[in-house]
Amino acid sequence: MSGLRLTVDRLTHRYGTLTALRQVSLAAEPGRVMVLVGPSGCGKSTLLGLMGGLLAPSEGEVRCEGEVPDDCLNPMTYVFQDFALLPWRTVAGNVALVLEDRMPRPACAERVRAVLALTGLADFADALPKALSGGMRQRVGIARALAVRPACLLLDEPLSALDAQTRDLLLEEFAALIGRAGTTTVYVTHNLQEAVLLGQQIVVLSRRPGQVREILRLDRPLAGRSLADADLAETERRLWRMIRDDAAEAERERADAPA
Repeated sequence: MSGLRLTVDRLTHRYGTLTALRQVSLAAEPGRVMVLVGPSGCGKSTLLGLMGGLLAPSEGEVRCEGEVPDDCLNPMTYVFQDFALLPWRTVAGNVALVLEDRMPRPACAERVRAVLALTGLADFADALPKALSGGMRQRVGIARALAVRPACLLLDEPLSALDAQTRDLLLEEFAALIGRAGTTTVYVTHNLQEAVLLGQQIVVLSRRPGQVREILRLDRPLAGRSLADADLAETERRLWRMIRDDAAEAERERADAPA
């Protein structure tokens, strides 16, 4: 497996007097997918930012171990909710954006072709974003992230902007795509169905201040998973039982907070 090993060691993070995370320790293994779940406000996105170096921890440390491949142009690559595509560029042009001025034109064109094939976008290379569905536009965002051949891919609720039908249609394809990419992946979601379809290691965080409540490991290959799988549905129910009370308390706190 390729990719970095990200180790989080006794991580605490504060925003002023507010403690968002407390004494979090975990490890994202090379070439595997870690999913972070938990109730609203538990610090999932904060933890992702700390793991990717966007934030500096108040206490503890994040260590990156392993060698970055020679063809990696950006070791840590983020994918957010916003597709952030340039409307005047084609699909191929949007993917090429992260490669331009970083590699010779022929090599750039070949890498774009390869990543469009990987993500099922080869037939849409010359299309503009306005001609694509929401799911297809997000797939272009994923293709652009993979084009730099990251050692670690960090995704912050990348499917949450999609409607439920589009998300369901995309989910199984997305699981297979991430599995084929084979890079270390850390994925934040509030959707437990996404968690069981995409996660090989599912980290359940408690209500704020976020702490590791449990870590589940699902060893089945991503490409073989389906929304219809009974064992994944049972794991989803198990996850909901873990976070249900914390989620309800988090919603009460939000409702009681001053406007």
